[in-house]
Amino acid sequence: MSFLEIEHLEKSFGSVRVVKDFNLPIEKGEFVSLLGPSGCGKTTVLRMVAGFETPSTGSIRIDGRDVVSLRPNQRNIGMVFQSYALFPNLTVAQNVAFGLKVKGVKVADRTARVAEMLRLIGLEGYDDRYPFQLSGGQQQRVALARALAVQPQVLLLDEPLSALDAKIRVSLREEIRDIQRRLAITTIFVTHDQEEALSISDRVVVMNGGVAEQVGQPFEIYNRPSTRFVAEFVGTLNLIEARVLDRDSGRIGIGSREASLGRPLTSDRLTLGIRPEALTLGRAADRDMVLEGRIDDVHFLGSVIRIQATVAGERVMLDTFNRPGTPPPAPGQAAEFSVHPEDLLVLEGERSP
Repeated sequence: MSFLEIEHLEKSFGSVRVVKDFNLPIEKGEFVSLLGPSGCGKTTVLRMVAGFETPSTGSIRIDGRDVVSLRPNQRNIGMVFQSYALFPNLTVAQNVAFGLKVKGVKVADRTARVAEMLRLIGLEGYDDRYPFQLSGGQQQRVALARALAVQPQVLLLDEPLSALDAKIRVSLREEIRDIQRRLAITTIFVTHDQEEALSISDRVVVMNGGVAEQVGQPFEIYNRPSTRFVAEFVGTLNLIEARVLDRDSGRIGIGSREASLGRPLTSDRLTLGIRPEALTLGRAADRDMVLEGRIDDVHFLGSVIRIQATVAGERVMLDTFNRPGTPPPAPGQAAEFSVHPEDLLVLEGERSP
């Protein structure tokens, strides 16, 4: 039995089903991210786990106990919101101690716990400051400390970094992951940022239209997407239309070139998904599928050169490392591009609009 079990969870607002038969077992100490576009249902799932929304059907069990009928303050859950939600009239220490005070923890124990939390988030000496005297990143650290102070069984993070600038986001997400590992606390992290989800999660749940399209480790989600939506939503993906010449052998045509995918196909047309790093400019010994194209644009980014090209009538992108002795290709010139058939994602059916 998993530490946190979400089974057959559904939520409807009127006639609109926003979460549909959602199932997710989470192990103790695991860090799981719910990833998806706006309106996919990820925050609604989080709010049902927290107790802020009541499921239409389904169960939520924490350490074997069904919590659906319990109020939020009875679930032993810590939550960090996107907007920090700090009390502006309370100091940092008072904000962190708030949940402890509500629980009736003695003053001496509260003071010791607050000091411990401020050390954990690197804000020692900030006890008497007010939220308006802190930066956005510092405020979010205080919100995290407040959630952790009560020693929750589960930590819920609702897009906690979206209001911060890019540099602060990267550093704070690493701090959150480090703290989560040190405390070994079971955590659900909601985000629409793919890089965040892939970089810090044990597992990622990709949601679309209220459904969990795929659940897996970041490596698996990125390299072996199970649905077309996951393939197109996660990471950068080049899409090239191909003709199926022989279904049984997987023989296809791309522009004027033919190649074999080495596996049976079920339709007469398909779209190939190619990650930018799977494409190589020129012929490569370890990549035996060669495509013809044209260089459209070249962007020098220092250590990386980003190339935009046209292959089989489709715009594609690839990145290559800068080599001081090798100048980048010139826009407008014809070129060949190599790819290994195993690196192609076969997306059968209609292309997404």
